Amino acid sequence: QLLLVESGGGLVQAGGSLRLSCAASGRTFSSYSMGWFRQAPGKEREFVAAISWSGVTKYYADSVKGRFTISRDKSKNTMYLQMNSLKPEDTAVYYCAARSYIGATTNINDYSYWGQGTQVTVSS
Repeated sequence: QLLLVESGGGLVQAGGSLRLSCAASGRTFSSYSMGWFRQAPGKEREFVAAISWSGVTKYYADSVKGRFTISRDKSKNTMYLQMNSLKPEDTAVYYCAARSYIGATTNINDYSYWGQGTQVTVSS
């Protein structure tokens, strides 16, 4: 079992930055890839970014490409999402996810482990 805990959400003005963290515990000795998803009120959960076990392969949603950067520090069992140039439409609950495969994936159905989510609110 893998336990994921997000942190770093909050309220920020448009154009500002936030860095989300996702700390993993439990079966961290196993190889796993990770991702970030978000869900705005009244909308379905959507893909934001994904990273492979090695950290070499990264995928981004078109809506965040060039503004968000995903990374991971395996020595700390932690994944990050650096969010710059934030827009009001980025407002959502952000979830980290993991799966027991080394390859990155954008498919929400491929992930087995989920965090509880952290709120990001961008004011205009």
